[in-house]
Formats: sequence, C-alpha cells, structure tokens
Amino acid sequence: MNLKAVPFEERYHYIDWLLLADDSKDAILSYIDFGDLYAIHIEDKLAGVILLIPLSEQAVELKNIALADDHRGKGVGKAAIEAAAKLYKDNGFEQMNVGTANSSIENLVFYQKAGFRMFSIIKDYFADYDPPFYEHGIRGIDLIMFERHL
Repeated sequence: MNLKAVPFEERYHYIDWLLLADDSKDAILSYIDFGDLYAIHIEDKLAGVILLIPLSEQAVELKNIALADDHRGKGVGKAAIEAAAKLYKDNGFEQMNVGTANSSIENLVFYQKAGFRMFSIIKDYFADYDPPFYEHGIRGIDLIMFERHL
C-alpha cells in the first residue's frame, strides 16, 4: 500500500471516491480545495483516497478516508492512516484529529483501533444534511471528534 499525492487540478476527479465516506456532496465541495489529497494504491491499483487538512502547525485533520468495498476490513485503511501519520509526523505535526457521525458504528470502532481517542462531541453538526442520513437505524446528527498523538 502506498499513498500518491493527487495534483490539485485533478482533485475533482475523486469526488465519487470521497462520497463513499461523506454523504454530502456540498460538504465535500466545502473542503476539497484544502489540505492534501492522496490516492491509496495497492499494486498500482486505486483502492481509495485520503484527504488531510492542516489545522495548525502541530495538528492535522483526517477529513475523509474512503476505500473500495473489496479493500475494507483488510487493514488497508489502517495502513493508510499509519502512512499519513508518519508523513505528517516527519513534517513536524504532533496530532491528528478525525470526526465521524454518532451513527457510524463501524467508524467509531475503526478509529479507536487505529489509535484515536474521543475528545469532544459537536452537537447538531449534521442537522442540516438534506436529506438526513441514518445508519443502523440511528440518525446521524452529532459529530464525534477523535485525536491521536503522532
């Protein structure tokens, strides 16, 4: 698995990939022009994407990570986070943050297994998503924030 930087002018070619992890195209359009977008490759085949946005000189936010169905549950996402963590740590960053919906049970488990710890809840973050989204019969409405020291 390796990360390949996506040139800025090619970012919009990856919107469908980013939609695998974020149900709102409007939300994606609000952050796609910021930070660094990487294509996740396995043996030169595109397996997913990861987008990270620096928050400060010390902290970076993992804004979106999306994998093709056939690469989920095989350690690819965790390996991509590890590669990104090393890249940012080597560039002086000390912390990585990530947020996910209260309804995203698999993500809540995944991020904790990847070394993140919960640190805050942003209530009603997804309240304006139209249409509202549901996972496991739970409406996604609050954003659960995690942090990981690099």
